[in-house]
Amino acid sequence: MKKAFSLIELLIVIVIIGVVYSLSINKFNKLSEVDATKITLSNLKEYMQNIPHKKSVRFLCLDDCSACSIYVDDKIDKKLEGSLNGFLDSSVNVFKYDFDNGMQEKKEDAFFNKDNVEKNVCFSYFIDKYGVGDQIYVEFKNKVYDFTNYFNKTTVYDSLEDATQVKENLNQDIVR
Repeated sequence: MKKAFSLIELLIVIVIIGVVYSLSINKFNKLSEVDATKITLSNLKEYMQNIPHKKSVRFLCLDDCSACSIYVDDKIDKKLEGSLNGFLDSSVNVFKYDFDNGMQEKKEDAFFNKDNVEKNVCFSYFIDKYGVGDQIYVEFKNKVYDFTNYFNKTTVYDSLEDATQVKENLNQDIVR
């Protein structure tokens, strides 16, 4: 009696190998897409949500915003010194919306590096393990970027007043 695989057994093995191959290629394509994407304020939230992480992802720019880093699960994943070409500078302003007081400027806390040296934080954006990010508005170069909506892409407004008006209209609709 011959010992050989039947045609059905061979087809099953080929299908399993094909599925494993397609899943692994898909994973590598997503990682390379994340790396190849040019980071802008318009796509920062979506870029960071696509980075695989277990605890958190933080985009942190220190001093005059010329050097930024992406921290994945509290470890530096990527340094972006010089590669941002004017992505941010020290003129960036960050705001939070308060239901009672309206738009309020958010002051960034100091950052202590591994040598316990205090650094000024120019800009910071944080996403937790559930994909929920800081609820902020970023004003930069006559545009305001709305990072407050969990499910939609970042909305860009022409002014802080426009962003405030949209938020107040939303709050009035909710109150009614």
